[in-house]
Amino acid sequence: MTLGDSRLSRIDTPWSMLRRAHDGSDPSILRARQSLVDRYGGAVRRYLRAVLRSEDAADEVFQEFALRLVRGDLQTADPQRGKFRSFVKTILHNLIVDFHRRAARQATRSLDDSSTSPIEHFQPAEDLLLQSWSQELLDRSWIHLREAERDRGTPYFMALRLLVDEPNLSSAEIAERLSQRLGAEFTAGNVRVVIHRARQMFADQLVIEVADSLESAAPEEIEQELGELNLLPYCKSALSRYFPDRSGEEGEGSRTT
Repeated sequence: MTLGDSRLSRIDTPWSMLRRAHDGSDPSILRARQSLVDRYGGAVRRYLRAVLRSEDAADEVFQEFALRLVRGDLQTADPQRGKFRSFVKTILHNLIVDFHRRAARQATRSLDDSSTSPIEHFQPAEDLLLQSWSQELLDRSWIHLREAERDRGTPYFMALRLLVDEPNLSSAEIAERLSQRLGAEFTAGNVRVVIHRARQMFADQLVIEVADSLESAAPEEIEQELGELNLLPYCKSALSRYFPDRSGEEGEGSRTT
């Protein structure tokens, strides 16, 4: 598999979607805006819940974030300034600060609104956004594996999920459980093949998901982003499949939760 014939060469990056979402002459403008919300909404919601510690507060801020996207208020965004993830973090920082200011004003009208509030210096924890972003990519890779299982009739998702949830299970034990659930005979050898292929598919999809979030599909940028998201250790062989000219080593590991 090489870059030229892989999905990495045809990805629709968030920056390209954002440009279309703000191009009044593009007939797909509404679809591009909704696609942005659909693709990154999960990570944003998870992050807001972690930072605000309130489902209602997270929903309120998320609705404002989504509104800005679908309304086309983000046309000043510039991919030269950094990653899309950093761009999203800046937007969310501002929205959270605004939310806290509104909450403070509602709590007591006697506050001097001209005074400096500590919330103006609020800094959402970077690691929370990284965790939320990483988990969203993992979730989408699991969805891809489930779809592959449904389309091909091979229990990729089920077998790998069993192993991840109960890492001490042997191949024979997984085979027994699959046989019981699916009403078909599986052997330990079958299971090892299925899990090996499932791990490859999962790691390949993770690389694609990360590439989707970047403006460039350059291998060094993908590898750097995987590293920042703590996803690199078990994606190295996937990188070597996508970029055979770069050295790669086996390392998918078992951390796929």
